[in-house]
Amino acid sequence: MPEKSTKGLRDQPLESDRTRWLELLDGLDLDELTARFVESVVGIPGYDPPPVPLSEVRRTGRLSFEGLLDALRAGGLHDTLEVASDVGVSRARAGIPVTSLMSAIRLDFVILWAGLTRVATHEDSELLVRHTGIVLNTVDEYAGQTQRAYVAETQRMRDEAASVRRGLIAALFQDPPPGEERLRDIADELGLDLAEPLVVVAARGDDIAPLRVSIAELERVGAEVFTMHLGDQLIAFLRRDMLPGSRLEESAERIRATTRIGLAVASAGLPELRHAADTARDLARVFKTHETGAMTLTRGWARLAARSLLASGRPILDDVNAALGTCGIAERARLEEAVRSYLRTGSIGESAAELFCHRNTIANRLRRFAELTGVDPLVPTQAARIVVGWS
Repeated sequence: MPEKSTKGLRDQPLESDRTRWLELLDGLDLDELTARFVESVVGIPGYDPPPVPLSEVRRTGRLSFEGLLDALRAGGLHDTLEVASDVGVSRARAGIPVTSLMSAIRLDFVILWAGLTRVATHEDSELLVRHTGIVLNTVDEYAGQTQRAYVAETQRMRDEAASVRRGLIAALFQDPPPGEERLRDIADELGLDLAEPLVVVAARGDDIAPLRVSIAELERVGAEVFTMHLGDQLIAFLRRDMLPGSRLEESAERIRATTRIGLAVASAGLPELRHAADTARDLARVFKTHETGAMTLTRGWARLAARSLLASGRPILDDVNAALGTCGIAERARLEEAVRSYLRTGSIGESAAELFCHRNTIANRLRRFAELTGVDPLVPTQAARIVVGWS
């Protein structure tokens, strides 16, 4: 009894099916299939309204059914359908979401199957069951070919956009620098206001990889970050103004506190970008081995001054070091400790508390330092020289 009830209900076509199967396929009307497809596809999100002309939807729809029917006559889709590339590329260029595109292609199966059941008779039911897998697999392979073409074109579009963007950013750093009109054009292309304040950061060597991780973090929380390689450094800039308390602001503050970057602000926007980038690059060069966090102008100005003076061949503290060399090691250590603390705190009382000694002791050491070196830490114009030299 079980054998009799399942006889003929197979999921693979029989040799004897072929003639009738071809008759059913030949009984399908391409114009009718296409019309039903166009009528249905406009109801899919992403196609409502159609981002491509209906004439184009109709043209590619007809070509799709032609290709699918030919494949079904051959027992399945074994080669690439030319229309798959056509549809994938054109829909990517039109900005149709891939989910909408796949929903549209799934309609092909629904419409094909509905057409087959219309032209079939009751006696064809088992034959249709045996061909269900072939129809499904054929449409699925067509969908896969189309999706691969879509993804490849989407990547190509991203690469094109990235190339254009890189060119625009590079133009900001070219010689001679772009004029105001060109700057306005670049700002428009990048989606920036010309005078919009920008944060500019730079990293070099082993600090570049952590900066790239930080950039990815900022982009995940909604920032648009522009990057450019200048020599051995990576430059990045983004809008300065962020929504207070937002995830973006929180990420930016965390990056500031933990990432070794030179940081400057282009307050006047793109016209000031190049100068700010140069400052950020210089600041990125003055880190000491175990330091972390952003090197700002406030934090690193003395080091920049020291680099400039040393590069010009001007000594900074040669006379001071020579004078300190005349005293004993212990005394020199105590004097330098007192002066460094005072220069950091600006208060004899705070330095005394910091070094666990009387305020008169600190005052005496500062006076002794001034007598010995000729540089008085209590006089700002003289103290600046020590700040720069010890930076």
